[in-house]
Amino acid sequence: MKIWTNFLVLIVLGLLTSCAHMHPHPMDMTQAIQNAKTAADHEALARHYEGVAKDLQSKAQEYKKMLEKYEINAPYYGRRAQDLQEHTGALIRLYEQAAKANMDMADSHRKMAVEIK
Repeated sequence: MKIWTNFLVLIVLGLLTSCAHMHPHPMDMTQAIQNAKTAADHEALARHYEGVAKDLQSKAQEYKKMLEKYEINAPYYGRRAQDLQEHTGALIRLYEQAAKANMDMADSHRKMAVEIK
């Protein structure tokens, strides 16, 4: 039983580590948005948001693979299987929502860039 507890702790720590910000944001987004005056500024912001959205989508894909493994190997996790599946599903939804929000921001800045031109 102690092995399973240690294994579960390692999984939870892995999930928390993967969610943590390892790299600080390279730019102050509030300042960048306030200073965006030209079409090029808005295009740069749009590219930034698209890049973040792609990163978030790839994380969601990683968690989908993890969820698939949890579902296939559910008997090995015992009573915790459902909790792991629900937690992973919630993370997938959060990453997908964040990716959509970033794509919406990218679209918004693209429209602003077109209006300025």
